[in-house]
Amino acid sequence: MASNPSAFLKENFIFHRIILVLLLSCTPDSTNLSYDSSPSQESSPLSVPSKPLLRTLPLDGHFNFEDIQYAAKDFGGRYHNLPFAVLHPKSVSDISSTIKYVFKLGSASGLTVAARGHGHSLQGQSQAPNGVVIHMESLRLPKMRVHNGGSPYVDVSGGELWINILHETLKYGLAPKSWTDYLHLTVGGTLSNAGIGGQAFRHGPQIDNIYELEVITGKGEVITCSGKQNADLFHAVLGGLGQFGIITRAKISLGPAPERVKWIRMLYHDFSMFSRDQEHLISRKITFDYIEGFVNINKTGILHKWRSSFTPSDPLQASLFKSEGKVLYCLEVALYFNPHESNVISKRVNELLSELGYIRSTLVMSEVSLVEFLDRVHLSEMKLRAKGLWDVPHPWLNLLVPKRKIGDFAKEVFGNILTDNSNGPILIYPLNKSKWNNKTFLVTPDEDIFYMVAFLPSAMPSASGTESLERILAQNERIKSFCSTMLPEVKQYLSHYSTQEEWQSHFGPQWEVFVQRKLEYDPLAILAPGQRIFPRTSAKRTVARVQVT
Repeated sequence: MASNPSAFLKENFIFHRIILVLLLSCTPDSTNLSYDSSPSQESSPLSVPSKPLLRTLPLDGHFNFEDIQYAAKDFGGRYHNLPFAVLHPKSVSDISSTIKYVFKLGSASGLTVAARGHGHSLQGQSQAPNGVVIHMESLRLPKMRVHNGGSPYVDVSGGELWINILHETLKYGLAPKSWTDYLHLTVGGTLSNAGIGGQAFRHGPQIDNIYELEVITGKGEVITCSGKQNADLFHAVLGGLGQFGIITRAKISLGPAPERVKWIRMLYHDFSMFSRDQEHLISRKITFDYIEGFVNINKTGILHKWRSSFTPSDPLQASLFKSEGKVLYCLEVALYFNPHESNVISKRVNELLSELGYIRSTLVMSEVSLVEFLDRVHLSEMKLRAKGLWDVPHPWLNLLVPKRKIGDFAKEVFGNILTDNSNGPILIYPLNKSKWNNKTFLVTPDEDIFYMVAFLPSAMPSASGTESLERILAQNERIKSFCSTMLPEVKQYLSHYSTQEEWQSHFGPQWEVFVQRKLEYDPLAILAPGQRIFPRTSAKRTVARVQVT
């Protein structure tokens, strides 16, 4: 006798809804999907396997159980969670075998696994309290390979640094199209978030420039995926916050790499003019290759400080310009070119600048190599390291603000909340949503143009006043509270939430699919515990009441 198709579909739907609710209820508090959100946490699995058991795994690399304090830290400098062990993999099978081992232990072990790249997470996202941290930079296979042709790409390990990719691809006259401002990050790290920078208005973020991935799921399965093969996993992992798998290999799209860069900065008094010009430039077919911006609040001698890297177009007028006591907006742009194109590029720069309403006396320019430009933040890093000011807390806040709300945001945040000189950069620049793939879990405002606004302060050791960690965190909370109350369309990037309600609100209509993918690829919530989305626990499951309408 044939079965009733509609009855089968209804039963299947009910079954999946029950499973979803059970997963969401597998927490000590059924309304909270996170670990304790305090910076330091002392959590321990109910049953941690002994070191000898892990040591028996057949590996090409090795485990460390001692001197692993570095894996309890990250760039944010606020969360410190010591792992049980650190795996230094030499092969993909090392990672797969480790995750399979943890998966076979079942839910009772409570053991988790986190991939750690260069340690630049901000709020403990790459940590695994009493779990296993995988040191991805140890994974150097497959060896980096550049493929020429109609659609050139580079095949790299998930633990490779972007700066190394730049140097290798330049040997072939090629380079990735989309970059973050800082290149000493791993491929797997940026692709698990998005990878946003000044080229994203044209090429989209880094996750939209990937042809193929190799991923190890929370079951230990090694799966090759792309937009055509295992597409659900491909789109889930890109921007998926490490929840569905660890990226062990990526094929990254490449484009021609000009040798030189015209690097230009200019200042604005008026935010509306500043934002109008930015939006004009990203909407233009022929425009700059890189477009970003900064907010300067009561900065002393801005143009004078720039003289070490830039030449003023009018030195006399630049020397008379005063920036103290003002809120100024800096438009930063760059145009790539080859030496034989110098005359053409100069004309194009002049044409583009003639359409803008910046303060004429503040225009400064520089010409550098492509490597010098793309790796510019590393120079600042070295200077700060020399002064002992790099390894300090970085309570950063990254927001995506819709175009129609950016004026309201700027008026309140730059006019009322941030009244003091900031001790770190404030980035602000628009992006074209049409360049972004809407199949990933990266959440953006629902507008054609939205802004990246990044507050990047450093909390100085033993500082008080505006440079203290407490003051900066309070300031961040004021900004988030204002957005939550007055601008709910604003979304966090590099998100950090503490409750199920907040994560559901963040993902919106994507939340249920997000949970379904978690069930499919990491059903025991082994991976990326530091994101605090699906805590791994062996506490008694909350009885779920499911109402099906």
